[in-house]
Amino acid sequence: MVRKAILVLGGLVLVTVVLFGTNVRSYLRTSGGYVKQAVQDSVPVEFQIDRARNMIRDLAPEVRKNLHVIAREEVEVKRLEERLERSKERLAQEKRQIIRLTDDLAQGKDTYTYAGRTYGADQVRADLANRFNRYKTGDATLASLEQIHAARQRSLQAARQRLDGMLAARRQLEVEVENLEARRQMIAAAQTTSQFHFDDSRLGRVKALMSDLRTRLDVADQLVQAETEFHPEIPLDQPSPDNVIEQISEYFGRRTATEADLADSR
Repeated sequence: MVRKAILVLGGLVLVTVVLFGTNVRSYLRTSGGYVKQAVQDSVPVEFQIDRARNMIRDLAPEVRKNLHVIAREEVEVKRLEERLERSKERLAQEKRQIIRLTDDLAQGKDTYTYAGRTYGADQVRADLANRFNRYKTGDATLASLEQIHAARQRSLQAARQRLDGMLAARRQLEVEVENLEARRQMIAAAQTTSQFHFDDSRLGRVKALMSDLRTRLDVADQLVQAETEFHPEIPLDQPSPDNVIEQISEYFGRRTATEADLADSR
């Protein structure tokens, strides 16, 4: 069975190569793109919007992680600033002591008294040299610490800016998702309205009935008027048929005479 499946698969590959030649990879890649796009288009919009919401919510752990990193760096920078402050105070004190011993040695005495104890000039000079070497080392360390502090400050500022940008982008995405949801609801409402099919057959029947009733009433009214105007009895006050004939003869005779007069005048 396995051998048969392998043979069938091999045959399909061979047919594909024969039909498409060396372009088989491009055909497969292009068809794969079409299939992928078709699958994406078949996914409902509301599902994709919910998916976008979930992806935005998934940004929260990354935001918290960055906040933790920035908070820790802020603490470290604060400690470094405190260390710098202590170093500056210590160096300032050492500088005052070095200047004092230097001024004392400039007097050229053989002995010097400090804190109730007496020291020879050589002892004071050796102590001054040690203090001065220690001061130079501390001063160099302070300069390095200041450089480190400046670099970490720049890094912290850049991290804050990146975080602010990330938060702004997330808020913008949230607004855009809500706008997309509002548009989807509007389109869905419009589609639902366009799909309404009202059954107006009853309304048409009512209209037809009303029209029929109006027609029947008009006919009835017309009949009433006709019956009112029609008189089957012989009207006593109207001229008799003989009089009618005489009226017709008189009318046409008068008209004929008038037409003859008009012809003579022409």
